[in-house]
Amino acid sequence: MTTVLSIAYPFAPVGPNLVGGAEQILWDLDQALVAAGDRSLVVACEGSRPGGRLFAVPLPEHETLDKADGAWCQEVFHAAVDRALASEPVDVVHVHSMELYGYDFPPEIPLLITLHLPIEWYARETIGKYMDHAQFCFVSQSQRRTGLAAFGDAPVIENGVEIQPFDREGKKSDFAMVMGRICPEKNAHSALEAGTKAHVRVIIGGQVYPYRTHQQYFEEKIEPQLKEKGSPRGHQFAGPLTPERRRQMLAKAKCLLHPTLAPETSSLVAMEALAAGTPVIAYRSGALPEIVEDGVTGFLVNDVDEMVEAIGKVDAISPAACREAAERRFSKERMIERYFDLYRTILQEGPRCGAAAIS
Repeated sequence: MTTVLSIAYPFAPVGPNLVGGAEQILWDLDQALVAAGDRSLVVACEGSRPGGRLFAVPLPEHETLDKADGAWCQEVFHAAVDRALASEPVDVVHVHSMELYGYDFPPEIPLLITLHLPIEWYARETIGKYMDHAQFCFVSQSQRRTGLAAFGDAPVIENGVEIQPFDREGKKSDFAMVMGRICPEKNAHSALEAGTKAHVRVIIGGQVYPYRTHQQYFEEKIEPQLKEKGSPRGHQFAGPLTPERRRQMLAKAKCLLHPTLAPETSSLVAMEALAAGTPVIAYRSGALPEIVEDGVTGFLVNDVDEMVEAIGKVDAISPAACREAAERRFSKERMIERYFDLYRTILQEGPRCGAAAIS
């Protein structure tokens, strides 16, 4: 029996109703460990519902986090990890978030860090202290290309999603979806602009996290377009969606709009859309050209006007072609087996030491 301690982002719950991609991957691995008869320990925020044992990080009492909250966050995070490591022998620590607040993991326990975020978002002073101890893992080939200098030839394990039954005769509705975190770099307001110009209703499913910049973005860029009288039948903010509701809405949508400005390392929502037989119209950002085959499973565009044009011709994309691509490339089972193989390799090799630090 293997015991894996998974570390989540401390302010997003892990459980059936997920928002973030990193939380989804952690949840999938947690469920698979329990199903395989192994032990899963999870450090995540209050309200999480993993299949394994939860060591909860308290959520702040106020809605918006400032720099002054850093010391408190560090204290409660360290306490939760301390409790988990003291509860029973741990074979592997698997980190899915770089909100580590400088925690000193025991050097005798192998440490795996999956790099879910763009490489340039990792602060050198934050990641540097783990370079001589951790095994890193990329989630896409484009991320690996940008991260070779910093992290060396780490393995790539592409994300995967659950491939649900597919209704080949299902009818599409006349609305487009946007899904994900509501923040400036995700650029959801551009999808609303494109929908207005294309006379297509846009529904946003996602969450506004307790950061001032995220809340300000929603208030200044999203809300005005939701209230705009000229929007076609009214754009809608649906808030966080359960996995089942997300799948239902993606299956009905005529397309997924993904105008992200971030150098995406992966895109679970794009994979989920394809699995539902729904084409993706996305900006050419990070790994998205690896996921969306231009003209076959969707369109890659550069701005709002090109997104409007793509919406106008998206009905020509075959839902069956989207589904086939998802089955062939983005299976959750394939991803889980590769992580389990990596766990076995890490356990055989033992803790890493003496790796080169970031220069």
